Amino acid sequence: MYGLIGEKLGHSFSKLIHERLTDYTYHLLPLTREEFRDFMDKKAFTAINVTIPYKIEVIPFLDEMDAHAKAIGAVNTIVNRNGKLFGYNTDFSGFLYLLQRHNIDVADKKVLVLGKGGASKAIIAVLQYLGAKEVLTVYYKEAKDTITYDRCKKYHSDAQVIINTTPVGMYPEIDNVPIDLDDYKHCSAVIDVIYNPIRPMLIVQAQNRGIKAIGGLEMLIAQAKYAVEIFQDKNIPDSVIDTIYQEMLLERTNLVLIGMPSCGKSSIGKELGKKLGKKVIDSDEEIVKAIGMSIAEYFAKYGEDAFRQKETEVIKSISKETGIILSTGGGCIKNPKNIDYMKLNGKILFVDRPTQYLSIDPSRPLSKDMDTLRQMYQERLPLYQKYSDATILNNETLSLAIQKTEEAFYETLQHEV
Repeated sequence: MYGLIGEKLGHSFSKLIHERLTDYTYHLLPLTREEFRDFMDKKAFTAINVTIPYKIEVIPFLDEMDAHAKAIGAVNTIVNRNGKLFGYNTDFSGFLYLLQRHNIDVADKKVLVLGKGGASKAIIAVLQYLGAKEVLTVYYKEAKDTITYDRCKKYHSDAQVIINTTPVGMYPEIDNVPIDLDDYKHCSAVIDVIYNPIRPMLIVQAQNRGIKAIGGLEMLIAQAKYAVEIFQDKNIPDSVIDTIYQEMLLERTNLVLIGMPSCGKSSIGKELGKKLGKKVIDSDEEIVKAIGMSIAEYFAKYGEDAFRQKETEVIKSISKETGIILSTGGGCIKNPKNIDYMKLNGKILFVDRPTQYLSIDPSRPLSKDMDTLRQMYQERLPLYQKYSDATILNNETLSLAIQKTEEAFYETLQHEV
């Protein structure tokens, strides 16, 4: 039996990855601490991976550890050889791959590592191996060999690289970030080992500030590849990591459409959903379900501010999903928080349609006549352009707009690498 043990595994992509790398069935095995001890005593497995919170706790159950795992002091890969348990750490190789793949140079730099669990130990070992000038472990309370967040902010605001190894920001708590990047003006790179969402909020906030920022999905795939090599005593080319990464991005990334009312978002989304086999969600339709009345009625009764608040609640909920097509209301770009939510798992495409092709809707106060529509377009155009990853000009046929949208989506995914 092959699989992954940890305390909470509902967010895990490991089964998907391992079963693409090789031909065994890979099991997700969430264990309480009592179940964990019993599981390790029984040794009823061929090989396993280990995640939060057991990367250190597995060590007393092992018969041997390789030099790498011993030096790190944490294990994420175990092989059962005739009843003897051998421990390894592939987080080291996975994180090294991530840094090198994205040309992140830590040599002679001050680096903050957030969290002190098993993953942090492997990451610190990589940073030392690559010649980081200073590596500081930041923890939420006083603890040996760590500094608190308050002390870090006071004395180490000149840090150049920040790495999150905590679960803060992981699905479903997508709002959370472990640190305020505004306090670290010299930061040039941020890495978050979280991979669900694809881009955790810390990564989104770093990208908004123009900081190079990488999520944890590639590291997850890389360490899995190195684990399979140990499990089955074989070599797998590193190129497989990028192949699986691209496949998973295509499958799991949301295609988000923004633009003016009647620009074609809904029509494009519905047809692309059929073509790509993706679920299609219209945020305005979801809002109507939530408020129990039409948007025009809600506007008239409660005003735009109340509507925008409800819109943000709905967009946050939808943005937790993956692999969908989301058609948004024309004004969603008025709240930057909506954009942050949609970026977590999505690529944002602006469907731009000249105003002469847009429809007047007397029932909607913001598009009741052509003058109002033109004014709204001029006000919103800079926001559509600012927040989108690509623009699709929809001034010809629907089929051409669909083709352009699909091509733009694939192109934006290539920019993840």
